[in-house]
Amino acid sequence: MNKAIYIATTEPNSGKSIISLGLMHLLLGKTAKVGYFRPIIDDKGNGVDNHIRTLITHFELKLKFGEAYAYTRSEIVRQKNLNKDDEILATIISKYKAIEDRFDFILVEGTDFSGEGSIMEWDINVLIAKNLGIPALIIAGGVGKSLEELVGNLYMAYDSFMEKGVEVLLVVANKVQPENTPSVITGLKNKFPPEVLVGAIPLNPFLANPTVKEIMENLNGNILFGESYINNPAGAYSVGAMQLRNYLIHLKENSLVITPGDRADIILGALQANISANYPSISGIILTGGLIPEDSILSLIEGLSEVIPIISVEGGTFSITNRIGSIKPKVYAENKLKITTSIQDFEKFIPIKELEERLITFKAKGITPRMFLYKLYQRALSNKKHIVLPEGTDDRILTAVQQLTATQVVELTLLGNREKIESKIIQLDLALDMNKIHIIDPTESDNFEDYALTLYELRKHKNVNLAMARDLMEDVSYFGTMMVYKGHADGMVSGAVHTTQHTIMPALQFIKTRPEVSVVSSVFFMCLDNRVSIFGDCAINPNPTAEQLAEIAISSASTSEAFGIEPRIAMLSYSSGSSGAGADVDRVRMATQLVREKRPDLKVEGPIQYDAAVDIQVAKNKLPDSKVAGKASVFIFPDLNTGNNTYKAVQRETGALAIGPMLQGLNKPVNDLSRGCTVEDIYNTVIITAIQAQGI
Repeated sequence: MNKAIYIATTEPNSGKSIISLGLMHLLLGKTAKVGYFRPIIDDKGNGVDNHIRTLITHFELKLKFGEAYAYTRSEIVRQKNLNKDDEILATIISKYKAIEDRFDFILVEGTDFSGEGSIMEWDINVLIAKNLGIPALIIAGGVGKSLEELVGNLYMAYDSFMEKGVEVLLVVANKVQPENTPSVITGLKNKFPPEVLVGAIPLNPFLANPTVKEIMENLNGNILFGESYINNPAGAYSVGAMQLRNYLIHLKENSLVITPGDRADIILGALQANISANYPSISGIILTGGLIPEDSILSLIEGLSEVIPIISVEGGTFSITNRIGSIKPKVYAENKLKITTSIQDFEKFIPIKELEERLITFKAKGITPRMFLYKLYQRALSNKKHIVLPEGTDDRILTAVQQLTATQVVELTLLGNREKIESKIIQLDLALDMNKIHIIDPTESDNFEDYALTLYELRKHKNVNLAMARDLMEDVSYFGTMMVYKGHADGMVSGAVHTTQHTIMPALQFIKTRPEVSVVSSVFFMCLDNRVSIFGDCAINPNPTAEQLAEIAISSASTSEAFGIEPRIAMLSYSSGSSGAGADVDRVRMATQLVREKRPDLKVEGPIQYDAAVDIQVAKNKLPDSKVAGKASVFIFPDLNTGNNTYKAVQRETGALAIGPMLQGLNKPVNDLSRGCTVEDIYNTVIITAIQAQGI
């Protein structure tokens, strides 16, 4: 079964509680451990969100209140004003993943569209669902809407989710007039594609009206009598300002009586009507003006065998009546009858068997960049590795080190002169704890002679003598690579200052390639708007042969699997399928065949053009039977010129984050940075290297 579903609404007061309660009841019947999460909650004076409290209490979920949400509404507004969108999503993902680790399924409930910041809520809900990689269920209220407006609102919401790559499993029209339910169902089925489930829940007066408890809390009232009946539903309400004989004829079932506190005749008459077989039951009495009946009247009320809730409130009768009319009903944990009714309505009017099937068969399409980065961080943190950074005085390297040290995700060694490094840290005003990093000056290291001798032994067949080995070992790239070779570090990242050749040459000379690999290649993780793709080879091999292309593809597929991305390999060329001819396209065609022969388990297509690899409509025209076309995740370029220019074009034109290059095929991880790299590039490459060092 899929791990979660996102409940989103198009407006306030749409009746989201019915769906949350019904779904939770359904899920707990299928799996033992169901969690609940609200990314954003309303600001509450007592700090308790009613939705969270009701779900946790009624279903006895093993969750603490603080675990079940990420931000309050005001916190989100403040973070948005400070342009901290990345931090918002990172925190939400982190809180969600903490719950995901403990539960079999998570019910994620979106915002309520009320208060400050509501104008931006829709986009936030879509963005959260996308980055959590979970499908959505959308609700709209039918009160005051025509059929066209109701269906149109739901479709606009559906379209905005689908546009961002969030699959919608179910759309629900709630609070529909009972006589209109069949036509609403028909309208929804005519508008939405068949794979989207539809439901329509009729307006239930019992759920649509507030309880006496809700009214008391909204009015800051004090209960005088009948506390055990505080959850009575308040139906129609009327003001007792006329004489009793005239007022009694206005009473209706579950009426709420509103009268000044000194009107003993109305109070006693209403109580008598409540126990009379000739009059409807009354839900409660609201006494206005802050007036309390006289002691004799209070004594009389207290002596009655059955007393309904009687609430005293401050404020005039007219203003109190208006305030009661504006109260929106909620479902509280204590109101078992409302909870039971909500679940019953859900089961009666929602296609639960079909929804359950959709949840079981749903599979997320790809992974969003933010979730990918979160998983990288968590994976590196799970088995901390030691990474050496040879370029210890570079500003960007030191800034990245400060960030990496703060997260405690890796152990770090900087190479260079200690005084120069410390001076640079002071100059950059970095809050870097020097006790949390290692600094080694190669020429002063206790390991210098041992490293030089080891290099000599490894390279003497290439006419390297001991003096030459010592000279080479003074070079930070050679020293850092030897640290990795000797097991004194788990991986190396360099290239912010040095060329690619300078960075990887030592690794090629003595770390060497794994036995099953004959060619070292590279990949970039291209973090696009709604997916992460792998581009290879964009940094190492200028003009690979068909055999080398095949090996690059197989290595890239292994990398893809290791980082949680299902490999669907596109062997790129200037033509698709059998339509083109020429030496270049034939080389790609041969490489594709070699991949199929060596790894028949892999999904691979080639030759294929880039548009056919990523666009499902183009794919249907050019390669309609392909399992890769239109949904490729691993892109293998025919040469370095094409690959390097393409990754940079995609990066610059789309704003995509490009992580890499990550080298493939070496016995131990050594990775090269671009000399134009950013602090973020360095940070991410170090984490990638640490994960490689875990033995992927």
